[in-house]
Amino acid sequence: MSKSALPHAEKRQHNSTHHGVERQDPYFWLRADNWQEVMHDPDVLPQDIRTYLEAENAYFEAEFETPNAALSETIYKEIRGRMKEDDSGVPSPDGPYAYNSKMAEGKQYPILVRTPRAGGEETVLIDCNVEAEGSDYFGFGGAAHDETHRLLAWSADRKGSEFFTIRVRDLDTGTELPDIIEKSSGGAVWTHDSTAFLYVEQDQNHRPYRVRKHVLGTEQADDPILYTESDSGFFVAVGETHSRQFLLIEAHDHQTSEVYLLDANAATGPRLVEPRKVGREYSVEEADGVLFIHTNEGNAEDFKIVTAPAAEPGVRNWTDLVPHREGVLILSSFVIKGRLIRLERADGLPRIIIRDLASGAEEPIAFEEEAYALGVSAGYEFDTDTIRFTYSSPTTPTQVYDYNCGTSERTLRKEQEVPSGHNPHDYVARRIHARAPDGEEVPVTLLHRAATKLDGSAPCLLYGYGSYGMSMPAGFSISTLSLVDRGFVYAIAHIRGGEEKGRHWYREGRGMKKQNTFTDFIAVADHLAEAKLVDGKRIIAQGGSAGGMLMGAVTNMRPDRFEGIIAQVPFVDVLNTMLDDSLPLTPPEWPEWGNPITSKEAYDYIASYSPYDNIGAKDHPAIFALAGLTDPRVTYWEPAKWVAKLREHKTDTNPLYLRTNMGAGHGGASGRFDRLKEVALTYAFAIRTAGAPDKA
Repeated sequence: MSKSALPHAEKRQHNSTHHGVERQDPYFWLRADNWQEVMHDPDVLPQDIRTYLEAENAYFEAEFETPNAALSETIYKEIRGRMKEDDSGVPSPDGPYAYNSKMAEGKQYPILVRTPRAGGEETVLIDCNVEAEGSDYFGFGGAAHDETHRLLAWSADRKGSEFFTIRVRDLDTGTELPDIIEKSSGGAVWTHDSTAFLYVEQDQNHRPYRVRKHVLGTEQADDPILYTESDSGFFVAVGETHSRQFLLIEAHDHQTSEVYLLDANAATGPRLVEPRKVGREYSVEEADGVLFIHTNEGNAEDFKIVTAPAAEPGVRNWTDLVPHREGVLILSSFVIKGRLIRLERADGLPRIIIRDLASGAEEPIAFEEEAYALGVSAGYEFDTDTIRFTYSSPTTPTQVYDYNCGTSERTLRKEQEVPSGHNPHDYVARRIHARAPDGEEVPVTLLHRAATKLDGSAPCLLYGYGSYGMSMPAGFSISTLSLVDRGFVYAIAHIRGGEEKGRHWYREGRGMKKQNTFTDFIAVADHLAEAKLVDGKRIIAQGGSAGGMLMGAVTNMRPDRFEGIIAQVPFVDVLNTMLDDSLPLTPPEWPEWGNPITSKEAYDYIASYSPYDNIGAKDHPAIFALAGLTDPRVTYWEPAKWVAKLREHKTDTNPLYLRTNMGAGHGGASGRFDRLKEVALTYAFAIRTAGAPDKA
């Protein structure tokens, strides 16, 4: 193929009819009939599909990657220069040991280590760099040690398809036991006697659907089944209460959940807390025979925390402990001995609340910046006064604190180092609002250099997501500085579909109100331009996965508003995917988008915005789409079909690129440096498209 030759996807007849509506899909053939096999072995991808994807990759390489290699390499080195390569986390104590994860200079993957609690020689438990040798992709699925601290169950995905293999390592000898668990979702939870662990098995359609108990020394085929989920719309997970008194089986979709308790010693006979009811969500913690339940039961849209006796856990015994307060969203909670810790968001900003269970007294932890990110974790131990929280803002690198709940003493345990240097005073972070068409005020986080003039001349990268109730944290990023240092304004649109303004913000951007997500994003772009905070002719929009659907939708709705679009693993073939109940995520996604198979109303509404189905003959922005061949979440053919149809209909001469990672899935490249190279490519595209300078 010559340098200038455009890739061409053949059109093949394919018709389908739903609710009396016939649709033609000439690029349907890009969906491999053997897609389940491709997830396990990319080499079995049909040759005609491979030929097209490789042609797109070759076109991208010739037209953009090679001509801009110097810029991409410069950005990559900048970002890597801000990364402390030989970095370490903060040790987490558990009994006689303290566990930690660290990164070694020049290495791609983490190393799990531990030391004696009082200090001493470090022992390597798992070196993922060693385990990844010989694999093009290595996804670490986590590790769990048993209560004797002698065994470690760990998992890895070597295809990017999110099928994990669990192995068990003897930490005394460093050798693997013969136990091997295939097709798991990755996690393992040990029984207290260390003879067995629970895990979740995935079905042929890649859904985590049943829980099995593996007894060490036996074959996986002999593992007893503790729970099987019969509803293909529900996913299954395993866990344990922080008190370690109960193991948990959790079944959920995007709006309904139920939990089973198992005695942590026997791990048999799951006991249901409360049967599922559509729209009710709950999660469970425990202390001293009392359950602490985080739930939206009783129209508690922003959630509340109730208690119930563990022996009689049903809803009839639920008693409010932290009542529902409209506009104050309880995000999560856990219990340590004598205290309930919750993370909540009010007025768009997070805070931690520590509640003394004996007295009911509460103590908040909050910060004063206009925009920041805050997280809290329990650690391994239940009988402790110490919790750990992390704080950052767009201008402030991440700080890790230990907090003593008894003395209110805050101890800084780690501050993110930026080896190439970082002065927070060189940057400005702001929180503004843009008015949506229906009058709602949409929060927007801005980051720019203090020297950047906000006079309508600055290019902008506008990031958005807006689905599943996921809020976009206003945290520190070593990557975005490469744009900001070149004069960009980096903006995050906290649009409906997230939970930045409470649960109603999510409700107003899902299902039959999904269009609010798209109009919010466009309203933010319009406001930035009209207020002359940025150059309205140089706005680059970016989003991934469901945020990639956002990119496709706004491209169709307002192609004139955006100079460029970066769509990472974009969910753009929404209607076809929601009509295909064999795909891994389709049944669990119906509560989020609607079920177009059974509902004509849902069919028509999804058809009204599905990016692939609404491509028209008009000018489009410059577009860069990224995909992963083994991605089980947004299958590779969605961006492939989208780009093929855009090539057919677009009336402009702007660049249109598709880059498919032929050895990775939803998260892209697995190694930290390889991932940075992908980030550098996308930023190079933004810089070139916006006509920004190569250097500040």
